[in-house]
This record gives sequence, C-alpha cells and structure tokens, in this order.
Amino acid sequence: MAKPLHTVRRILQLWWLHAALDLGSVTQDLKTFLTYFFSDLITNTAAVSATLLLAERFAGIGRWTQVQIVFMLGYAIIAGGMLEVFFGFNVKVISRRLGRGQLDHSLIQPQPLWVIFSTEGFNLTGLASVLPGLGLFWWALAHLEVAVTPGWLLLLLLNVAASATIVLSFSFLYGSLAFWAPRAAEEVSSTALRALDQLKSFPLDSAGAGLVGGLLTFLPAGFVGWYPCRALLG
Repeated sequence: MAKPLHTVRRILQLWWLHAALDLGSVTQDLKTFLTYFFSDLITNTAAVSATLLLAERFAGIGRWTQVQIVFMLGYAIIAGGMLEVFFGFNVKVISRRLGRGQLDHSLIQPQPLWVIFSTEGFNLTGLASVLPGLGLFWWALAHLEVAVTPGWLLLLLLNVAASATIVLSFSFLYGSLAFWAPRAAEEVSSTALRALDQLKSFPLDSAGAGLVGGLLTFLPAGFVGWYPCRALLG
C-alpha cells in the first residue's frame, strides 16, 4: 500500500513542479501571458466555427438540432483541451520526441516512463483550450432537456476521459512510425491529430456503415464527440 501512495504523491509533486515552470514561463510579463492565453482561446474557438455556422444556416445537421450540435462541439473541445492540459509539450505529439531522439533523455531519468509521460506535459495554460468548450457545453446543456444527476455527471467524466485516452492512443499508435523513419515520420502524430480535429465536430448518423466504421476504428473521430454525446443526450 505504501508504494502506490508514494507513486501518487510523486505524480502530484511533478504536476505541481511542471505547472509552476509553465506558469513561470508565460507570466514573466503581461504581454506574454495575454499572447499565450488569447491565441489558444481564438484558435480553439475558430476550429469549430465552420460547424456552428453550418448548424445555424441549416437549423441543425442531419438529426441533430442546433443546440445539440453546440453540445457536441463543447464536449469535443473539452476532451481535446484536457489533452492540452495533461499531455502538452510534445507528449501528445509523441512522434516529435521519437524522431528527434528525445526518448533517450526520458529513458535515463530515474522515473518510470509512464510517470514521465503522465507528468511532463502538465500545464495550466492549456486551460485556455478548455474554456471555449465549457462555455458552449454548459450553454447548450441549459437549453436541453437533460436531467443532470450525479450519475450523469459521472458518465460525463468517464466519457471525457475515454475520448481523451482514445485520441492519445491514436497519436501514440501512428507516432510509433518514427521508430522506423525518424525524419520522415517526425510530424506524423500532428498530422493524425489534425485529421481528428477536422472530423470530430460532425455527427455521423446519416453516414454509411462503412464510413462510420472507419471513423470509429482507423480514424476514431466519432469517439471524440459524436458517439459519447449520443449516450449523454439519451
């Protein structure tokens, strides 16, 4: 029992350390902080603007109403933003570390590799990627007939964690190509994540079975927004 507790304490200490280093770098002056914060805020808001405009123009997309689309977009941004908070600094984009030979630096550290990957990317400035999603999500929730119970909130947390885990696993899976072709595959994780970002904000109800299957397996964009939101909305 002592060893698991020691590991948890160590992870919390490392989170605190990396958060302090991150805040120290971006709060050295007001201009730097505002640049970091608002650039992430604008980028994440702009990433879903096309879907919002389509939903507004056509009074929804497929079977999904405008408010339901906003709900799904908010969820997708939150799931992606949590990755920025916990796995930033090229942990999420693992192919960069592999392609640049930086994995060797991690292997010689006196920490298990899973602890290193779980803590090195922690940063509080990544919250700027979560805030637009929270705003869209809770606005839509207030306009939907959804019973927000403790069980529903637990389901929400589990789904967000599962969506983030799927995205991270997808990045690691394709990023492993950098073991065989370090220079050519250095950016393969960022390319794979970009494909997910472009497709995660669309409902797949009217898509064919083959397309839906592909977007839940080889390119699991459906698990970032559409599929979990179907369960959350009943």
